[in-house]
Amino acid sequence: MSGWLDDKVFSSGIASLPLVSIDLVVRDKTSGQYLFGWRRNRPAADHWFVPGGRVQKNETLDDAFARLTKAELGAGKSRSTAQWLGVYQHFYEDCVFGEGISTHYIVLAYEIVVNIGALNLPTEQHSKYQWMTKDEIGGSNLVHQYSKDYFR
Repeated sequence: MSGWLDDKVFSSGIASLPLVSIDLVVRDKTSGQYLFGWRRNRPAADHWFVPGGRVQKNETLDDAFARLTKAELGAGKSRSTAQWLGVYQHFYEDCVFGEGISTHYIVLAYEIVVNIGALNLPTEQHSKYQWMTKDEIGGSNLVHQYSKDYFR
């Protein structure tokens, strides 16, 4: 967002429409562990969450996937290399702008396999990262339930 007016328009959209996003279930090729980032911003702040982001207006799913993998992982990937996991819905009581506006996401989830050394992880949305086994994911109360749902 580039300014107050953009934030006002976007918050109005969040208040009245579902957002479409892509979540990335990222598995390390060697260890089989999965990547989680510690969320800095709302919704889902202060939880371990899988990488992902919104699909932008007039953006194809293939372009969104390439953009999001580049932005979230530092390594652009093609959607054709990913395994489709399904459509999910996420409902939050808050939004990126704080409390008072709920957020509804329609999430397209994909699993991708990577080599850990090929990633360059940013810190804009996640302050730190952790690789976890399925058992660690299921046993942690700090992993957000919506991320846990991908492993059922």
